[in-house]
Amino acid sequence: MITLTAAPLAWAQKKAPYSAANKTVKVYLTAQNTEYRMKQTETLHFVDKPQPVETEVSVFVDPSKTFQTMLGIGGALTDASAEIFYKLPKDKQKELLTAYYDKNLGIGYTLARTSIQSSDFSSDSYTYIKDNDASLKTFDVSHDKKYRIPFIKEAMAAAGGKLTLFATPWSPPGWMKTNNNMLHGGKLKPEFDQSWANFYVKFIKTYEALGIPVWGLSVQNEPMATQTWESCLYTGEEERDFIKNFLGPTLQKAGLANKKLIAWDHNRDLMYQRASTVLEDPAAAKYVWGVGFHWYETWTGAGMNFENVRRVSESFPGKNLIFTEGCVEKFDFSKIHDWSLGERYGYAMINDLNAGAVGWTDWNVLLDEKGGPNHVGNFCFAPVHADTRDGSLIYTNSFYYLGHISKYIHPGAKRIQSSPSRDRLLSTAYINPDGKVAVVVMNKTDENIEYFLWIKGKAAKTTSPAHSIATLVID
Repeated sequence: MITLTAAPLAWAQKKAPYSAANKTVKVYLTAQNTEYRMKQTETLHFVDKPQPVETEVSVFVDPSKTFQTMLGIGGALTDASAEIFYKLPKDKQKELLTAYYDKNLGIGYTLARTSIQSSDFSSDSYTYIKDNDASLKTFDVSHDKKYRIPFIKEAMAAAGGKLTLFATPWSPPGWMKTNNNMLHGGKLKPEFDQSWANFYVKFIKTYEALGIPVWGLSVQNEPMATQTWESCLYTGEEERDFIKNFLGPTLQKAGLANKKLIAWDHNRDLMYQRASTVLEDPAAAKYVWGVGFHWYETWTGAGMNFENVRRVSESFPGKNLIFTEGCVEKFDFSKIHDWSLGERYGYAMINDLNAGAVGWTDWNVLLDEKGGPNHVGNFCFAPVHADTRDGSLIYTNSFYYLGHISKYIHPGAKRIQSSPSRDRLLSTAYINPDGKVAVVVMNKTDENIEYFLWIKGKAAKTTSPAHSIATLVID
């Protein structure tokens, strides 16, 4: 009797298939050689179109096929960004926070990264403990209280009181390393494995006591790069064993097992090798939430390797993938309005999300008119630059390309299938928690491209202008 009555109930609870009938599409556009910056340009309506033909360009969207859940989009709250922020006039500080973090008036960032101790985007190298203090008795984050901690708190408040924040070390204190220096690579000395694991716990608990919740952490920034700045090297086996024998158990014992631990945190090129080395060991994998990656494999002259992201996603479906850092390097003020800046972001974000990433984190949210401060001269672009000579803010088009995803695709959204019929268009699509579908369409070519947004026999016709990105919100 129970079985018979349960069947109709289960049937009744099945969701009706998605239909575009009677829905409208609001188009928000950013395009080169126009004044359009995330501006609503038109409202489209669907008509019957059962079978598109080969000569027509279509972007096929299928809300019945769902994939990963969106964690968030955001940027890094570095020492450099914080220091420059407090050089701005008060009204410009407010403008910046609103632009990035306000869900209605800005682009609604929800994700953030910060450093444990100094990074290259600090004005100097520093550590939280005194030399040879392996017991961490002198642990003190006073350095961060001047700029970084107040800045993170202001960003959190602007985001509505909550930011998904993860923290990353660039290097242990120099005396813990084989080269006795925070800079220039080197490795963690084995005798300090436990002390360094305790250091992460100390950082998280100290920041949380100061009112900054820490959602997660990565093991090490760029563990295969010997940099002129803060760096520390781990092979795949060394990272695996540090997680398995020290960091994982230490977080657990400290009551921090809920913190999301991110392995790798380096470029896409060696991503599969690192992920397989760490995650094929169950004793290490049980502590790992996911794999972080950057986009700088291009330093070798190669292109961005999205297929490696996809390979990790396919091979380790139980683990998350998150883009943890990217910026355009070699700052040049004369190129601050180059359209290619934003297109690099759009190209990477769409491809990374389609390959399985659950979140995407830009590097510095703010830099000055020199692309710094940076204590080793590694000056870079940011989506927003402050010109400290006159207190103004300069928005590069990267800000708008990021915003086309961060503003319209919200945490908790499910990626759905989006398939353009021509490779000249790039697209990703999500169904938001409120049921609205957001489809992002990008055109990197010099041509305007007419296309149909097609969903299950219904289509709406529009045009993707040359060098543009649009978000089409279906409601």
